[in-house]
Amino acid sequence: MGRHSVAASAKKPGRKLILSIIGAVVVVGVVSSGVFLWVGGYLNPIFASADSGCAQTEELAIVADTSIAPALTKIAEKFDENSELCVSTEITAQDSADTAAVVASGGAEADAWVPESSVWLDRMNATAASLGQSAPEVEVRESIASSPVVFAGAATKATELATEPVSWARVLGGTLPTILPDPEASAASLAGLLALRGHSSPDDPRQFAGAMIELGKSIPASTSAAFGAVSAADQPAVVVTSEAQVAAYNSDGPAETLVAAYPVDGTVSLDYPFVRMTASDAAAGTGSADTADAGAATRAELLDAFETAVRKSTKKLAAAGFRAPDGTGELDIPGLGTEAPSATAALDGAAQLEILRAWSVLTLRSRMLAVIDVSGSMEEPAENGLRRIDIFQQAAVGAMQKFSGEVELGVWVFSTARNGELDYEDLSPIAPLADAAHTQEIAGIIQSLPARLGGATGLYDTTLAAVQRVRETYDPEKVNSVLLFTDGKNEDENGIDLDTLLAELAKIDDPSKPVPVIMIGFGPDTDLAAMQRIAQATKGAAYSASKPEDLGTVLVDALSQRSCRPNCG
Repeated sequence: MGRHSVAASAKKPGRKLILSIIGAVVVVGVVSSGVFLWVGGYLNPIFASADSGCAQTEELAIVADTSIAPALTKIAEKFDENSELCVSTEITAQDSADTAAVVASGGAEADAWVPESSVWLDRMNATAASLGQSAPEVEVRESIASSPVVFAGAATKATELATEPVSWARVLGGTLPTILPDPEASAASLAGLLALRGHSSPDDPRQFAGAMIELGKSIPASTSAAFGAVSAADQPAVVVTSEAQVAAYNSDGPAETLVAAYPVDGTVSLDYPFVRMTASDAAAGTGSADTADAGAATRAELLDAFETAVRKSTKKLAAAGFRAPDGTGELDIPGLGTEAPSATAALDGAAQLEILRAWSVLTLRSRMLAVIDVSGSMEEPAENGLRRIDIFQQAAVGAMQKFSGEVELGVWVFSTARNGELDYEDLSPIAPLADAAHTQEIAGIIQSLPARLGGATGLYDTTLAAVQRVRETYDPEKVNSVLLFTDGKNEDENGIDLDTLLAELAKIDDPSKPVPVIMIGFGPDTDLAAMQRIAQATKGAAYSASKPEDLGTVLVDALSQRSCRPNCG
């Protein structure tokens, strides 16, 4: 944003003398940047300062989140015009995520910061701690505005969206197609996840984890990209965002405008605190100690005055789509509701950071080799009458739907003497699921599993070979792992035993190329003790579905607890 500076109205003695010398003349000045025509004014800016009574102009530097920076720029223009002192207020628009990182590293040079949410202050402190630095010295003032988290949909599909009330419960249940901009960069997305968790079942943590996995399948590069995606979608869908973001998007005159849909089960609201950067270089002044103290005092007074001007500019903030700090106020903006929705402040920074860590784990881009037990026992019926292989097929189809296109997946099947002397058979290489042909190939393999059944369980030889294969083709940019499903225990009398397997795993262990083995056993015949030892040796995890029909929920556990391995509860 630009810099706004207008001279003070106080007049210095001698102005008439200067005018008599200069006169009401037309001066054409040619400088390196172009030609300027000044009528009755001054070519030399020194004379302009003399005219205004300013020895020099005091400058204020404000960094504001991109969502509120345009409104603050208009306020700054008026503030500079009306100021009794010579002041130039510069509003710099910057994503709060970027500012938080800069401040945490000690590189900020601003007088104040207006982030999109107080959670960015928690992020700032956490980042500073990770860098081995103390928390930055800032003074957090009360919020200057607020904006509730809403669902945004294409205006042309508003009628279809309205056929059923929009709610967080529908997002949890998977019946409301939802796009979530990256919570690492969007406070609205992070606050939305906080609201989502608040509506999930406290007795079933898998519900929230499963919803995050679903939302993480496709993460748009930005909120604008998310808006574009929802506008272009064939079916009605929504984006988790804020009222202010919807107002800003519509103000640019897009081809497809958006409308805000307000969750019927309540929502949360973003605050916009006014943060004084008390330790910044910009506030310290320059020159001698006395001069610096005087400059800092003047700067502090001007900053107080600007903050007051912002708090009084309720109409300008409302015109940009912002509610009052307490969440009240009416708006008259296309696409937004007039009355303020029921919303609670999303101020639990610790909870939001906890959710962000879980999100980071769940959305890690994975490179997995799925190893599936096709021994004869998979033919046996479960308690619900379906064969074990039938239940596995259902769970596998559900799991495929949870993976994003950035996940890379390969498939082996195993039983004794499956492939000549080998207990395993490579049916599909590890490749991105974004490749439609590859995804279709894996879907075909899943459907063919019943026809592949036979033999005993060659667990140990297969596990060792799978770890070796993944490490041979290791991708350091992804989480490389083996995901092994079995309904039994090792039955290969001609293969290696458990102790030999563990010794071989220790021998080939490479901390720079970790390959955790995630073992999922289902049915009453699994050897959980052996699975746990294998998991511990590879820093993986072992899960057991006491009933095969629990396989789907156990798989969510396996995907959502990567951060706690090997000691998941």
